[in-house]
Amino acid sequence: MNQIDLNEKVAVITGGAQGIGLAIAERMLDSGASVSLWDRDQKLVEETARSLESRGKAEAVVVDVTDLDSVKSATEKTKTSMGSIDILVCNAGIAGPTVKVWEYPPEEWQQVIDIDLTGVFYCLHTVSPVMIEQNYGRIVNVASVAGKDGNPNAAPYSAAKAGVIALTKSLGKELASYDIAVNCITPAAAKTRIFDQISQQHIDYMLSKIPRNRFLKVEEAASMVTWLCSAENSFTTGGVFDLSGGRSTY
Repeated sequence: MNQIDLNEKVAVITGGAQGIGLAIAERMLDSGASVSLWDRDQKLVEETARSLESRGKAEAVVVDVTDLDSVKSATEKTKTSMGSIDILVCNAGIAGPTVKVWEYPPEEWQQVIDIDLTGVFYCLHTVSPVMIEQNYGRIVNVASVAGKDGNPNAAPYSAAKAGVIALTKSLGKELASYDIAVNCITPAAAKTRIFDQISQQHIDYMLSKIPRNRFLKVEEAASMVTWLCSAENSFTTGGVFDLSGGRSTY
């Protein structure tokens, strides 16, 4: 495993209690960073933070990314306890039901959009000024290949992730005059607890689209995200990095 230098950096990872977020936290701790795990599941995030203590400094912050006041409070708490926020990984998300557009419950649509898109905006809206003030930051938003291709029976998820890609490009341009890089990744599906929300038929569909004929490993996502959050990534911003196993080539 390559050693990526994140020494003395502070990373916020939303949805950091499990899955891809947890893998990113582990890799960043191993790279010398301190991590602040933002998650709405208090019991799980506190257990996760305790389990990471042997790797380095990790704290648990209970936050609802759909609530702007909650995000503002989490930002202030992390700044106070950790001293700064150098890295932000917007990873929190849900899949929502696998239903056709004309059958999709509007309230379920709204929940997916609120968490997967508006929640990312709230975090960027709140943390960007911290990075501007210190003239340094690295931001990675976790989008999805669904945001490029549009998965059937997953319209709100696909729409939200497409929005995250566009949001990344916009903010990357807005922050280009600072030493702040804003990029996103577009992974294919990884076997995490998000699969619990998806039908087996939809899981089979996603696998059938991946030329490598397997799902993404969370450690593979963590490797790419960690490098994108390093000082070495000093020029690329507004970029979209595929982790699709060959499914998406543009």
